[in-house]
Amino acid sequence: MSESQQYDVAIVGAGPVGLACAIEAGRQNLSHIVVEKGSLVNSLIGYPTNMEFFSTPELLEIGGYPLVSSRYKPLREETIDYYHRVARTENLNIHLSEKVLRLEGKRGQFTLYTDKKSIQTRNVIVATGFFDQPNLLNVEGENLDHVHHYFKEAYAYSGRDVVVVGAKNSAAKAALLLNRQGANVTMLIRGADVAPTVKYWIRPDLINRIDEGSIAVFYHTKITGITASTVHFTDKTGEHSLPSDAVFALIGYHPDYSFLRELGIDIDNDAVDTPHHDPNTFESNRKGVYLAGTVCGGRHTSKWFIENGRFHAEVIATQIANVLSA
Repeated sequence: MSESQQYDVAIVGAGPVGLACAIEAGRQNLSHIVVEKGSLVNSLIGYPTNMEFFSTPELLEIGGYPLVSSRYKPLREETIDYYHRVARTENLNIHLSEKVLRLEGKRGQFTLYTDKKSIQTRNVIVATGFFDQPNLLNVEGENLDHVHHYFKEAYAYSGRDVVVVGAKNSAAKAALLLNRQGANVTMLIRGADVAPTVKYWIRPDLINRIDEGSIAVFYHTKITGITASTVHFTDKTGEHSLPSDAVFALIGYHPDYSFLRELGIDIDNDAVDTPHHDPNTFESNRKGVYLAGTVCGGRHTSKWFIENGRFHAEVIATQIANVLSA
């Protein structure tokens, strides 16, 4: 199936930044289509139940629409509802459950192929984030059913032995929530301490739980294998094994590099595998293909957030409008 209309811009990803790009495209009188392989704001749906955002509401707003919350920092559910309402209000042209496969052509004459149709577009914005691609331990047993790279909620793990791998915000929050629901939590940390970048109101809470002995921890660890009931690891004192009913390997995420390369986007040979783009216009090495939001940071996933990535939308839409009118 092929769409007969040629769009000024096709946006890949319907997260907050992708939605912001669609809104700004409309305000620049650019015709648009948004293609999303999952649900609207798919990554937020994958966040833990009742997760509190680190940011206050105004920092998550797009399109000038206020995010009204009864809390100082909104919950996941409030924020998802906000983005849904904004998308409906703006009547954005969003196609869900549609996976982009490849891109052919050049600026002004692109064909974007999905698993459902082909789309004619003059420009493309890639706003795919990184949350769908967890960093892996790359050990035997990682594919077992009780090993998870995402944490949703703690209730099912009360009274059970749970191993949390990681030392940053996701691991810290999961360990605390599991502990409070009565799980027997052990953290395995690769470095010498809980990461100093853990939010200032989370880190002391975790350190106190570790100091009082309610959360066990091993430092300088390396996971060597996982079985149905055991996690094997080494630290400075030698080899160890822990009983485990569940393992949460929360060691970060990264962009889908195979997909970016399929679109013809180069990956810079730097420490964090940054997808190549102009830092002023956000245009990639492939002319007419732009990057927006957290995907711009490569493996440096703390560089861009909704809070600052949303501003990429106006820059890119203005750039596209200027090129089309030249």
